[in-house]
Amino acid sequence: MWFSPALFSSLLALLLAGCVTRAVDVKPLPANPVDFATWDCSRIDDEQDRVQQRAVDVAYTVDERAGNNIVALGLGATVFWPALFAMRPDGLDAAELGRLKGRYEALKVASAFKACPPFSTDLPAARAAALPVGLGDRLVYEDRAGLRGPAVEWSLLIVALRRDEIEFRLGGGTGIWRQDLAGNVTSAPQGALMWPRLMRRDLELGQVLAGEMLVAGDPQLRARLRGQVVAVGPQMVGERRFDAVVIELFGDAQRGDDSTRLDGSAVVDRSSGVLLRLDLRSADTNFTLQRRLLRVEAAQR
Repeated sequence: MWFSPALFSSLLALLLAGCVTRAVDVKPLPANPVDFATWDCSRIDDEQDRVQQRAVDVAYTVDERAGNNIVALGLGATVFWPALFAMRPDGLDAAELGRLKGRYEALKVASAFKACPPFSTDLPAARAAALPVGLGDRLVYEDRAGLRGPAVEWSLLIVALRRDEIEFRLGGGTGIWRQDLAGNVTSAPQGALMWPRLMRRDLELGQVLAGEMLVAGDPQLRARLRGQVVAVGPQMVGERRFDAVVIELFGDAQRGDDSTRLDGSAVVDRSSGVLLRLDLRSADTNFTLQRRLLRVEAAQR
């Protein structure tokens, strides 16, 4: 389809006028939809996804400095931009959020001109096929509470693949478990360990991480963690090949005003975020755990 720059500019102005924020909020920096004139719908959707995920990363960076508790906003594949702007970011963060918002609006205009289907949160088939796990696969883990604790086997069944997360059903029940594609556990049954914002996408050797680990359902049980990527490389679990990163972890487990040392390591797959191994050591038994992915049982076709 041929794109008129003048018409695009007019439509973009109308679109942005409907999204005007208060004077105290960040303003979008307009981008030119003509830049996306040769893109197909799939590529436009992927770029919208990338832009929104980058906006979430920036927002969390602001939150780490200002303590706005943005985790409660439930950010996902579809970003609520006014909530991000209302965080009152400044400096480079504000400039990047404005640039991202302008690019997102330009992509929406390009999508409308090409009559693309509505943006879907489902993971595109080509990207899903590239993952080492798939819909209907069952991930079987073994947990031990410490070196000498008894082994407990449990499983997660993949029930949904989305642009920003994988949803599982806990084996033997109806409990739901969600993790994003970076490897953060964002939802888990009560009593399970979660780390909603510790991992990052596209981890590289030497990269430093920071975030929290908590016990689902108990706001008093949480740990502040830092980590560093110390190794990368392929790892096989049965016949499945994973692109693994090894992360050393250290920090403090907190219960109210008390805290105790915590250290350990985690191994995650860079493409899917699937946890391959977790070792935690602490005097607080809530944060003492050995977890291994034993096998992946293929979906029944």
